[in-house]
Formats: sequence, structure tokens, C-alpha cells
Amino acid sequence: MVALQVHFLLIPSLMSIMGAAQYMMQDAALLSYIDQRFLSLEKRLEKCNQDVLEYVDEFRELSKAVLSRLAGLNTAKAELKGEVENLLTRVEHAQRDIDYFGSVADSNACVEVHEDLLKQQLLEEAEEKKRLKLMLNASCDHMLAGIRSLKVVKKTGGKHGSWMKDPGKKHAKIYLLSGSVNNVILEFANIMAFMENNQTLKARRVHLPLPWEGTGHVIYQGFLFYHRHGSLNEIVKFNIQRRNVADQMLLPGAGRIPAYQLSPQTKIDLALDEQGLWALHAEPETGGNIVLTKINPAAMAVEHSWDTPCSSRDAEAAFMACNALHVVYNSPSGGSSRIQCVYDVLGTLNAHTNPGLHFPKRQGGHSTVHYNPKEKQLFAWGDGSQIIYKLHTEQK
Repeated sequence: MVALQVHFLLIPSLMSIMGAAQYMMQDAALLSYIDQRFLSLEKRLEKCNQDVLEYVDEFRELSKAVLSRLAGLNTAKAELKGEVENLLTRVEHAQRDIDYFGSVADSNACVEVHEDLLKQQLLEEAEEKKRLKLMLNASCDHMLAGIRSLKVVKKTGGKHGSWMKDPGKKHAKIYLLSGSVNNVILEFANIMAFMENNQTLKARRVHLPLPWEGTGHVIYQGFLFYHRHGSLNEIVKFNIQRRNVADQMLLPGAGRIPAYQLSPQTKIDLALDEQGLWALHAEPETGGNIVLTKINPAAMAVEHSWDTPCSSRDAEAAFMACNALHVVYNSPSGGSSRIQCVYDVLGTLNAHTNPGLHFPKRQGGHSTVHYNPKEKQLFAWGDGSQIIYKLHTEQK
């Protein structure tokens, strides 16, 4: 009976020992599998490392070969350069010898040829002056002597803008172009309609397909001429009534720097006088001095250009009147505007300064000052105000 009880007590213990052994055998198999996987990964990593070392060795060999080849090319380049320089020196020596013998043999003939060329050049310059006088119609015999008075017509718009009449037409319409970048013209029936309150909303709006830049635009013979926004020096001719672009041209040398230091928004300033359409701009090659160009508005082509002695430094605006450029100067902080440089393209007036020619009764700067040859007045835009200046002229 006791033996039977012991037998029943041993059976659970044996079962427990057999289960533990079974789990140990499974863990051993798992460890063996993991060990095999790690061995496989180590072998693959070792092979990858070996491949990298082989690639590094191959790259080093290739680099040595390339550097050796480049060294050879540099040597050949130096040799070729030396041969070319030697050849050029010999050619220069031979050319000097040829020039010397030629000058000795033909010295008298050369003097005669040079004299003929000089005479021809003088004749051409005289013909050019005659052509310019005929082109510009030298009947302009008056010059600006002073600015008599001003009239503030209205205050509308921002700091920059321009307003004008068309001197080439009989109608009395007023045009307002607000801002230094825009594409909408406001057209008013006359000056009285423009001066009335709340008439801006009733004005005829003309939308341009290409926006303008700066404030140097003019309206002449039914066309708006302006500097196209986003272009360096493209001038657009726009038919106001038909509302389409009639023509375009490029103004050589213009657009790189402002026409006036105190009005940096304007790179090309267009102007009108008794002789038609002009363009004003500054160039780095002239030291910032203003360049004056006569434009044929029908052909949209340059007729002639002049490098003037008038500086764009401290200039805020300029206008043409009777073949003469008048540059308006001011201080950077704003003050009394004054005309200090006048340049007559026909030479009847020498470029001169006149510090006493001030704009009357007003402190502040101008965004634009444009001459109306029909009414002999200046149409100006100053700090959002539209101003008319009456002029006093004298015989040249």
C-alpha cells in the first residue's frame, strides 16, 4: 500500500521533469537557428566589406591614371601656348616691319588721304547740322525765363503719377495715369469735369494690355507712349481710341539706371515740345548724365541722340521746351524745386546753370513735370496733387 502511494507521488514529478526537458530542447534549437543566422550575416558583411575594399583600390588606380593623363595634357597645353606666343611675336615683328616700309614709301600719299578724310568729315558734320536744323525746325526763337505762378487743380492719387492733355489734338480731354506701375488710364471730358468732386468714378477707363513703368509717359496725336513695365527699354505706342498696341521700339542704352536720382521709379522719361517726341534717360557710360534722344513717333525710330552735361544726381524731373532740355533739381529730403541745367540741342543756348529759376510758392518734390507746347504750360504731379505752372519766356 505504501509502495502504491509512492508510485502515485512520483508520476507528477516525472511528468514535470520531462516537460522541462522538452522546453530545453526547443530553446536549444532556437539558439542554434539564431546562431546560424548570425553566422550567415557575418559572412555576408565580410564579403560586402571585401567588395568595398576592392572598389576603393580600383578607384585609386583610376584616379592615378586620370591625374597622370591630366598632367600630360597640361604639359602639352603649356608647350602649345609657348609655340603660339612665339608665333604671335614673330607676326607682330613682321607687321611692324611692313608698316614701317609702307609708311616710308607712301608718306606723302598718306598725308593727302588724311587731309581728304578730314575734309570729308567736316563736310558731313556740316550737313548733319543743317539736317538737324531742318528736322527740328529752328523757328523756336524763345527760351524759358521764369515760372510765373502755379495752380493746384486737384489732389487725387498717390505720390507717383502723371496727368496731361494731348497737344496734338483739338479736344480738351484730360488724362490721368496714377501710380508708377499700372494699366488703367482715366479719361475726362475736359478740365472742369476733372476738377469736379467724385468725377473719378465716372471717368472713362481705358485698360492697357501691357502695363506701364515709371511716370514718364506722354499722349501725342491720339497715342499714348510709355515705358513697358518689366522690360529694360521697350517703348510702347498705344492707340487710345482703338485700344490696341500700334507699335513698339527699343531705346538703345536706356533702362539700366534711373533717369533722375530723386525719382528712381522712372527709367525712361518721354517728353513733348514744339518739335515732337523726345526720350530722356541716364547711362552709366555718361557718368550718370542725361542722354537726350529725338524719336520719330510715326516710324518709332531714333532720329538723333545727344549726351548732355546735365547730371541726373539730385534731379527729380525734366522737360523739353523749344529744343531745350530743362532739368529740375531738389534735395533728397524735399524742398524748393529749381531748374539748374539747360541744354539746347541746336547750340543757340549753351548748357548753363541758373540757381535762381525756382518753382514758386511750394515746398516738396515732383513725380513728373511735362511741358504742353500748345498751351505753353507745365503739367506737374507733386505729392498726389495735379499742378499747372505758367511760364514766362523771352527771345533767345
